[in-house]
Amino acid sequence: METPASVEIVDQQKMQEQGYRTTTETAQGAVGVLSGDAAGAPAGFSMRGFTYSGVNVLYNGIWTGPQDITSRVMDTANLDRVEFLKGPSSLMSGLDAIGGSVNYVTRTPTSGPIKNELDTSLDSLGTYRTHFGSGGSTAVAGLDYRFDVSQSKVASFIDGDFENLTNFSTQLNYRVSDTFKVFAAIEYKNDGGHAYWGTPLVPLSFAGPFAKSGVVSGTAVNTFDGSILGPLTVDSRTLTTNYNVADNSVGAHELWLRGGFEWALSNDVTIKNQVYDYSAQRHWFDSETYAFDLASSTIDRDRFFVTHNQHVTGDNTDLAWNGAFFGMENRLAAQLQVSRNDIKFTQEGNPDVFPADTVSVLNPDPGGYDVPGGPPEPDVRNSHLDTLAGSIEDRLKLTPMLALIGGVRVDDFRLERDGINFDGTIPAGQPFSKTWTPVSYRAAYTFEPVHNLVFYSMYATAFDPAAAGIFSVTPGTSLELTSSRIYETGVKQLFWDGKAEWTLAAYDIQRQNVYVQINDTTSALAGEIRTKGIELSGAVNPVDNVKLWANAAVTQARYANFYIDGESVSGNTPSNVAPLIVNAGASYRFNNWRWPVEIGGSLRYVGNRYLFEDDATTMDAYTTADLYAFVDIPKRDLPWQGIDTMRVKFRVRNITNAVYAAWSDPGYPDQVLLGAPRTYELSASAKW
Repeated sequence: METPASVEIVDQQKMQEQGYRTTTETAQGAVGVLSGDAAGAPAGFSMRGFTYSGVNVLYNGIWTGPQDITSRVMDTANLDRVEFLKGPSSLMSGLDAIGGSVNYVTRTPTSGPIKNELDTSLDSLGTYRTHFGSGGSTAVAGLDYRFDVSQSKVASFIDGDFENLTNFSTQLNYRVSDTFKVFAAIEYKNDGGHAYWGTPLVPLSFAGPFAKSGVVSGTAVNTFDGSILGPLTVDSRTLTTNYNVADNSVGAHELWLRGGFEWALSNDVTIKNQVYDYSAQRHWFDSETYAFDLASSTIDRDRFFVTHNQHVTGDNTDLAWNGAFFGMENRLAAQLQVSRNDIKFTQEGNPDVFPADTVSVLNPDPGGYDVPGGPPEPDVRNSHLDTLAGSIEDRLKLTPMLALIGGVRVDDFRLERDGINFDGTIPAGQPFSKTWTPVSYRAAYTFEPVHNLVFYSMYATAFDPAAAGIFSVTPGTSLELTSSRIYETGVKQLFWDGKAEWTLAAYDIQRQNVYVQINDTTSALAGEIRTKGIELSGAVNPVDNVKLWANAAVTQARYANFYIDGESVSGNTPSNVAPLIVNAGASYRFNNWRWPVEIGGSLRYVGNRYLFEDDATTMDAYTTADLYAFVDIPKRDLPWQGIDTMRVKFRVRNITNAVYAAWSDPGYPDQVLLGAPRTYELSASAKW
């Protein structure tokens, strides 16, 4: 209520109730947020007209790099919550905070008796999940722990597509005294499997009676030969077909080491420190592009590989001071961040080693990744990013109703890049280094004329020293900053003894000097993106045991001064941006039964979106609905001693079995990522 911005938190309880299994799914009920798992950039988000690296992703407040380079499919079992902060605010989270920020917060220790939990689930596609968690106080005075381990297989409706996910996290908190606490945390994540890069778009003339209406429309350009395809459709005979090679492989190993302290210097002053070390190895070996060939009515494919070796170290120090200024309540927060981010890319270099091949549309022979001429001949690119950032923000309550908020952040980025091509030559413009020192700020107010009714407005800025992601900057693109600013105003209210709440927000965002990806290897200067929108959300418990919630977001996003191949596309809408998103849900709990039962459901409408920046290919609007029911079996009726309660759930996802285009990667304009069909899920959880 005191934050002059749009903030939404999806906690673990909501994840379990709504069945959010991965971080991508946590966006399904969020206001105006879309998400998708493109194979090359999984767990991507679209917020307020910006997508992929235009939305900052943090892990416990730590930035590891652009989302479209560093993010992975991640299970939610080990998370305490996912935080969504809308709009540009480098002041809060640093680089890439244009459309907003998404912060993953892992579960932490609690004091008191040890509590354990076990949950598992299985669905009709073959997805299964298991998780065990435990936490509480140990026999050592002042020492608390939390431990979580999860294993899941995310199976797909696409033939041969799956992800195996393993996640282990643990944290120890030790209260040295009433005012000083230290912590240490370890988290290991491993994912691996086969990838789905999309379903190819085909002409209506090819699909004939098998054309699936309501999925896509318009025209597209063949990536390989430039021919125009259209009018477009998706062939219903290919809805589960995988065009990747049989031995494709994607995966990553990630290790987090974190430690620090929290020190209350007085009742009003607190210092927190977090030092961290993060390492990751990622790889992709695939056939990724599937373009319909008009001449032969077949699918043209490529081969591609890339690996990452990344290491990030850093330290964040936070100061919070609650005091008074000439008798007025005042709160000051300051942060100092320092980090080193090293990443090595090894990827396809010699194009002659990776010729395209051709497969049938309806019965593609997957073939193998093996290429003529022996092993891959890679290009190598090394990037080193040193960051020093300091920020300060102050909240002064002029009166009990009116507060003024102001803050400033100064960043010092130094990027160094070098590399070598597959043939031993040095890339043009490398090695090189560049330093940026952007300053961003926020000015805002909150006005609370009635208790828990808050009006707010803010102006904030953000700067990104990146043409197409910080690790892709070269002298041949642009070394300028992209700059963003936002105007936002809104109102929030919590009333009816906490049984009802609603929020309304209106915003205007402008981003300049934007580079946009126009294929999988090339970016172009788009000049400017301007977005405007209105977001409305509300929730109420009108009577006991009844929950109702709904939200809607209207977004208008447009390019300005943007040309592709010499043709103006100014006025176009960026990819994966919906003009209207509506979510709604309801549940009723039969609490007086011997075994309490809750039934509920949710509805989601997403408007037309565009696959690529030329707006030629439309991903048509869709509506999906989910239903669920769960029963809580109390301790007295359980055969297992020691268990406090058990919950058994049954869920149906996409009950109408809608076929729809859920997401796209504009670097692959020949294909779309389809949403999952109707799926049944059975799960159980126990606590003791």
